[in-house]
Amino acid sequence: MKFGTLYSYWGNEWDCNLEAYIKLIQKVSSIGFDILEVSADHIYQMSETDLQTLNDVRKQNGLVFTLNSGPTKEFDLASADEYIRQQGIHYYTKIIEKMPLIESNMLIGALYSYWPSDFISINKKNAWERSINCLKQIGKVAESLNITIALEVLNRNETYILTNCEEAVEYCKKINSSAVKILLDTYHMNIEEDNIPDAIRYAGDWLAHLHVGENNRKLPGMNNTINWPAIGQALHDIGYDKGVVMEPFLLKGGSVGNAIRVWRDLSNNASPAQMDEYISQSLSFLRNTFSIQN
Repeated sequence: MKFGTLYSYWGNEWDCNLEAYIKLIQKVSSIGFDILEVSADHIYQMSETDLQTLNDVRKQNGLVFTLNSGPTKEFDLASADEYIRQQGIHYYTKIIEKMPLIESNMLIGALYSYWPSDFISINKKNAWERSINCLKQIGKVAESLNITIALEVLNRNETYILTNCEEAVEYCKKINSSAVKILLDTYHMNIEEDNIPDAIRYAGDWLAHLHVGENNRKLPGMNNTINWPAIGQALHDIGYDKGVVMEPFLLKGGSVGNAIRVWRDLSNNASPAQMDEYISQSLSFLRNTFSIQN
């Protein structure tokens, strides 16, 4: 398994420019991570020159990039509006075509619609039909570039389209693309799944990416609300050897705090150095816990 973290852990804004990413790459590498998960939209917006610079720094620091997309409504692949769906297809095609420039082969997120849902329209049958047709097209582009799309299964408060592992597998079978798999997240699973390890085993080879965090989105191991040894065992049971990426949210305020609904400080007023220590301890915890088989 390769271990990583989302880029936004140290701040409360989604924005991140080239200079900030370079500093993050160096920090994440020094802590001992294998993966830095970056914003797919940032990659979409960056010039090829900036992407080359980013990739050079990534290689110097021995990291892999995965791309995380929290789609906006203008790119909603489940929209009843044909123009919006076509915009979404174009948007993701451009992202996928740029990914080789940073040698990344993993695009993840709730690509099937937008995030978070406002639940104005909740016709699930029609949403499935429209978004599946779009992802069939996008999947062909991904297949041609050897890129995997991992569709994130969310909880009922953030989407109505994919809320547990079983329906996510069914959804991907309908797409029928070797490039389109699923992403499970322990935070969302803790809300929706009857049994988290069993859901991981059910996913099997469909599982292409894993997000990890406690039930309140603290760092893994911070309060042990999740049965981490059982999750580690389930991953061994299916022979999982892909990304395990933390998606922690401890800081309130800003665009991140508002989007994730962090209404109080969860870091115990940590300094930047303490934030580094927290995540370093969590990485050690995960590596140790997930290395053990029963």
